[in-house]
Amino acid sequence: MHVEDLLRLESLDLTLLWGDRPQLTREISGVTATDLEDPGRFLQRGELVLSGLVWWAPAADEAKAERFVAALEEAGAVALLAGEETHGGVPEVLVEACRRHGIAILSVPVHTSFRAVTDTVYLRQWGDLSRRPAAPYALPENVRAELGRLLAEGADPDTLLTRAVGHLGAPPAYVLSATGRTIARTPTAAPLSASRAAEAVTAATTLSVDPDASPYAQWHLHLPEPVETPPRMLHEIAEVLAQHRRAALRRETAARGRDADLLALIDTPSSAAAPAALGRALEACGLAEQDPYTVITVKGEADDDGTVDALTEALHHLPDRGFAVGRLPTAEPGEATAVIGAGAAAAEGGDTIATTLKNLWPTLQSRNAKVPLLGGISTPATTPGALKGALTQARYALTAARSRKAPGTEAPMSRLTAIEDLTTLDALLAGIPADVRTAFGIHALGPLADDTNPSHRMLLETLDVFLTHNGSWARTAEALHLHVNTVHYRIQRVEMLTGRDLARLDHKLDLKAALLCR
Repeated sequence: MHVEDLLRLESLDLTLLWGDRPQLTREISGVTATDLEDPGRFLQRGELVLSGLVWWAPAADEAKAERFVAALEEAGAVALLAGEETHGGVPEVLVEACRRHGIAILSVPVHTSFRAVTDTVYLRQWGDLSRRPAAPYALPENVRAELGRLLAEGADPDTLLTRAVGHLGAPPAYVLSATGRTIARTPTAAPLSASRAAEAVTAATTLSVDPDASPYAQWHLHLPEPVETPPRMLHEIAEVLAQHRRAALRRETAARGRDADLLALIDTPSSAAAPAALGRALEACGLAEQDPYTVITVKGEADDDGTVDALTEALHHLPDRGFAVGRLPTAEPGEATAVIGAGAAAAEGGDTIATTLKNLWPTLQSRNAKVPLLGGISTPATTPGALKGALTQARYALTAARSRKAPGTEAPMSRLTAIEDLTTLDALLAGIPADVRTAFGIHALGPLADDTNPSHRMLLETLDVFLTHNGSWARTAEALHLHVNTVHYRIQRVEMLTGRDLARLDHKLDLKAALLCR
């Protein structure tokens, strides 16, 4: 589907504000709706960007529009569809910015929903829609009536899916989560392994059930075998599944209130929450009898709302373990926390929570590859009273995870760190906040912390090699191609400048930690 195809659809009633032939013939690969000032990290090349322009204000300067459009160009977006509702029109400065960066811009009238645009694009991805007049519905009337009744009765997704595709000859069909969990499948569909299901999510025969959901929360309708049916019919089946999912999300939202109460108690500034209150909160979340408990904290390197979805999706891969998930009162933007109960799974043994989630992490991260997803996991808390300490552990492990950088960049490397992974001095120090590490290094090294001085850099290198070789004068001299007497002189200078005695083990450890904290 091309950008110009959207302009031909009377049902959308879009208006072209700027765009020449090269821009209007660009191929659309997908749709992203955003109101972030800098949405670049969330976009994929070839996407259409929908924005209600909430990020812009009449008093905003031209630079703000310039930054927004520059981010679209850098990400490879094909066009911007700007909503008229927020400001009663599209700001001229935004149109001019699109002109400068070669991004087509179309206005979306108040009576056209962003969902209508999204549906149109994703329908076209299934095939070229006919422009001939068509009935409002492609599903047979009796099928639609039955599915409506099943929805009203709260039928499970397996039943809905089986009835929805039954009139197509009962082909194999699946409903898969973003990471490939099988949410539903028809009787003719064989079970999928975790790896096969994760691949199926991105297959050409897979349709997103709710494109407006976050990348981690989406459901997908997957038909492994081609079927001779209009794309409109498959879209209507997906919409039925979307209605079921929305009802489930409403129930989850109600439960989130109870989850928030539990997390607030654990995050209380006092040393421990009142045992009775903590017990009631665990019971309300269905976790009263599921000890021991593990706490996990996850941070996305962007201030969006997808982190709770990401953590919730990950925890659904832990069978027989209940959990409460949400945001702590003291959480940073983009941070989510969960309390996980072991329950019957603890007695059965098998993989630990950390092992299961670490194996899943690459798949979870791939669903939004531009945003590093970091996490920290505590050791099990054997009693409810130990949950405060477990939260402290999880946050410490998260800080350690954030300190690891991707090779060749300053960006954090997506990873999940368990507190039990911190088995070295380097790993332990990684969990200390960066400003505390820096302060310790400066005070422990004294004048040597000023590495702009060539003499100090030389002494720091000698100290590092000396400690690496366990205080061996001869091996240090050999590694640095120096005479042993020169090494003795340099180490004496280090001792004088730092006030440390490198014959003492504790002073060696102090300086080793200081070097690691630089």
